[in-house]
Amino acid sequence: MLYGIATSTVEGLERTVSRYLRRWFGVPPSFSNIGLYSRTNQLQLPLSSLVEEFKVAKTRLVVTFKESKDDLVRKTGTETRTGRKWSASQAVSQAESRLQHKDIVGTTAVSRQVLGIIKSQRWGSADSTTKRQMIQNEVRLAEEEERRTRAVSMGAQGAWTKWCTTDRKLTWAEIWRCEPVRLSFLLRSVYDLLPSPSNLHRWGLQDNPICPLRDKVGTMEHVLSACSTSLTQGRYRWRHDCVLGELADTLERERTKKREKQSPQIIQFVKEGQTAPKKKAATTSLIDESDKWEMAVDLRRKLIFPDIVQTNLRPDIVIWSRKDKRLAMIELTVPWETRCEESYERKRAKYTELQEQCKGRGWKTWLFPVEIGSRGFPAQSLWRMLSAMGITGGERKKVIGRLSLAAERASSWLWLKREEKSWKPTTDT
Repeated sequence: MLYGIATSTVEGLERTVSRYLRRWFGVPPSFSNIGLYSRTNQLQLPLSSLVEEFKVAKTRLVVTFKESKDDLVRKTGTETRTGRKWSASQAVSQAESRLQHKDIVGTTAVSRQVLGIIKSQRWGSADSTTKRQMIQNEVRLAEEEERRTRAVSMGAQGAWTKWCTTDRKLTWAEIWRCEPVRLSFLLRSVYDLLPSPSNLHRWGLQDNPICPLRDKVGTMEHVLSACSTSLTQGRYRWRHDCVLGELADTLERERTKKREKQSPQIIQFVKEGQTAPKKKAATTSLIDESDKWEMAVDLRRKLIFPDIVQTNLRPDIVIWSRKDKRLAMIELTVPWETRCEESYERKRAKYTELQEQCKGRGWKTWLFPVEIGSRGFPAQSLWRMLSAMGITGGERKKVIGRLSLAAERASSWLWLKREEKSWKPTTDT
């Protein structure tokens, strides 16, 4: 913040830092800085851009002089030098203009956000300390928008911008615990830098881009999710079962967990002029609707649907209560990340008729098609299903983390065995 350093000098330092980070993570030199420093990627690392921190620090210095309580300091017109490539004073003026424009536009919802869920601070009503922080955040937002724009224009390394999944944030604790091979696979698979036949051909290291198992172009998507030979041999089914086993264990623990009976609601009287203390609302879930549940999983043996209706369909998990006529069907899919919404609609259409038949027999029925990407990125449907089952908060994050790890490890094993003609499933992943 204090020393006069040119922006180009800081950019050179960041290039050096990035080079060593790529070597440490086990990714090639072509790995983009967007993957290292972006805060809106599908896979976010706990790293900050040196250039971004430099710009924020210089912005903070400009605002400190501009908003100083001392008239002499405020009127000296001190110039913050950052070289010819970027001007801190200009960045502050642009940030203030954008914040004033946001006051005019008002609060807007983004993507699937519900109207009114965001409570943003308005520039016109903020104090000096808050304004300083808002300007710094706006500078960070401008840097992130530039990274996002570059990512959209990138063909392979920007493919994650088209995903329909929720993001994953790696913490330092996860990185330290993670095996180097697994971390390298995760990063390279997200940004399509694995040595697939298609990439090797594009890099000039292989004569043809054909998959060794199938006479088709061997892209990473083909190897991990679309090879008909791998499908016939049961490779994708094995990965699906790895994730399904983890999900079934979680739901079994939730099903058998002892639950406290809800006490009757008591009216609490308060004196005039006083307010009743707020109590945390009791969380209710699908499991709370009965005290006697049964569960069947389509894993290692053929699932037999409960004798409610006659059907040949086999959902992955069925949870039912004969006593209270409650039924929940869960159908898991581990698709390529760009096909999560397509998989959701297909599975919902497949089981909707069965759901209506069960409702016609007097059963209260829920249907949960859920998806988790082949590289471990969960769709929103998985979060909703866990919430409906009463798994919320930190426990839900832990469950999602275990499911993501199961999918990621299985895909990593499939990748290692991509050139083997025969397939033998293993539990040592």
